Amino acid sequence: MEAAYAEPRLRALFPFPSHGALTFHRNTQFPWSNDLPSIVGDAQACIVYAPLHASERVLGESLTPQEAAALVVSHLPDDCGPAFEGPWPPPESD
Repeated sequence: MEAAYAEPRLRALFPFPSHGALTFHRNTQFPWSNDLPSIVGDAQACIVYAPLHASERVLGESLTPQEAAALVVSHLPDDCGPAFEGPWPPPESD
């Protein structure tokens, strides 16, 4: 959590820790975006997973928390801005 919080782009997202995993979402209410990488691990070693629909599931293994957070940031879509209030998908712009 601390390593993710240290990354400004991750700090702007909605973190969801559950069952040893830290997922990140573009929105704050269910259903979640589920289109961003996630981190599984502890203070010694982490694995970064791509979103479920990605063909390559493991993006990195045996990473420090800081390396894992940086890897997630490097795999965020360019249009990934701060999390918005509400469920996914985002409201349509007028």
